[in-house]
Amino acid sequence: MLVGDQSTAEDVVQDAFLGLYRAWDRVRDPGAVLGYLRTAVVNGARSVHRSRGRARLLRVQHDPPVWSAEAALMDGEDRRAVLAAIAMLPQRQREVLALKYYLDLSERDVAAIMRVSRGTVASASSRALAALARRLREDQ
Repeated sequence: MLVGDQSTAEDVVQDAFLGLYRAWDRVRDPGAVLGYLRTAVVNGARSVHRSRGRARLLRVQHDPPVWSAEAALMDGEDRRAVLAAIAMLPQRQREVLALKYYLDLSERDVAAIMRVSRGTVASASSRALAALARRLREDQ
């Protein structure tokens, strides 16, 4: 949901774990590791988007995410429609939805990971859900 395709998402997560592994001897609070990883994944996703933005400026076109035949068979039309609608949302709204609903984090936790206020999280979440509802109604 954050970067648009599974292989890039896996790379971002792997980079986050690699960064944690490299810094493991400096970890003071093992209870904070999960929060560190979540923040690292969100920051990694942002880096991917910055990289793609620079590539667009150089007129390099990236292919949109491709659904594999297996995924198309496994996923229903509704799921694909929702994922396509999510992909069209602004980055911050996608991040909020992924953290809040996919990872089931509280607004406070999402705000801490994204380094924004709780109000920003609530506003972005509300706007994202309204945009998704509109877009999905249009597709019917």
